[in-house]
Amino acid sequence: MTEQTAAPTASTEEPAAPAPEQEIPSAGAEPVPVTDVQAAEPVPATEPVPATEPVPVTDVQAAEPVPVTESVPVTEPLAAPEQGLAVAEPVPAPKSSRRVLRAVARWTAAVLVLGGLGTGTALGITSMERTEVPGLATEGDGRWDYPELSLPALPAGSPRPFNEANVAEIHHADLRKLLIPAPAGATADKKLTGGWVSTTQFVSEFRKDKRGELTQLLDDSALRHIAARGWTMPDGTRSKVYLLQFNSTAYAQGLRDDTYVSSTPGIPLDWPTDLQLDESWNAGGKVPETAVYAYGETKTGKGRIHEAYIQAGDTLALVIHSQQGKKIAEQIPFRQTLILQNQLLG
Repeated sequence: MTEQTAAPTASTEEPAAPAPEQEIPSAGAEPVPVTDVQAAEPVPATEPVPATEPVPVTDVQAAEPVPVTESVPVTEPLAAPEQGLAVAEPVPAPKSSRRVLRAVARWTAAVLVLGGLGTGTALGITSMERTEVPGLATEGDGRWDYPELSLPALPAGSPRPFNEANVAEIHHADLRKLLIPAPAGATADKKLTGGWVSTTQFVSEFRKDKRGELTQLLDDSALRHIAARGWTMPDGTRSKVYLLQFNSTAYAQGLRDDTYVSSTPGIPLDWPTDLQLDESWNAGGKVPETAVYAYGETKTGKGRIHEAYIQAGDTLALVIHSQQGKKIAEQIPFRQTLILQNQLLG
């Protein structure tokens, strides 16, 4: 008898294998199991990521950073979905964000324009003189506008008066070229034009009862010649400068001593009042090896007239500034003239 083996009989129902779970990546969200591929729905990002928009600064020196209080959500794209999965549409930025962007663009353009204008203005101001800038103009201090001064050329091989090689302290340059020029706005004196003048013209500056005495002193002092220049300024100030050159320094010093020029002006000018030593004068700008004596109607030098002598080697200079009537002659232009003439003689 043949043995037969019975095949196992399959059951009428078998349990279905469970489907594997699938995940949809999203920014900041927990994985969500999906059991039905066909019915899966996109899972949106749960939290928008705030973004900070730049805020323009209109005042670079004074403004502080302004925080942006309105956040702009940023949507991250979903990972590539598997077949059959729906893809979430990106969330558009709200209208308020677009307004912020437009405002930023407008402010940026405005800052660029204003920056360009500011740079141009700064370049324009730096190229201007201080007196041309409104609000920065420096008021004049009373000095006159003299032309640029320069020493005249010397004959070949001749040293300057106070050079070590010039022991006698002689001025070898043309004396007329050592006269200070008239400042801008001056009206030239028709008698004192910058050329040679006579002894008579020089002594006419002094009191009539002293002119004979002074003339005799000049004749005895080996005077070579006298150069002079005069002018009148728009404010009425009359200026006169005389340069007297002698055969030697000793003769120039001798005339200064004979006329008692020291603590007093010596022979008085043709002026109604006697002048006094200007004790406020500190000989500023005086050239070494020269001597300067300044006088005025008072010990402070103030008054209607200023007088000064400069003794420089073989040359003696007389400088006069005066005002007619009761008007005061300003000290600043007088001292300016005195300093410049001293430098020309040095």
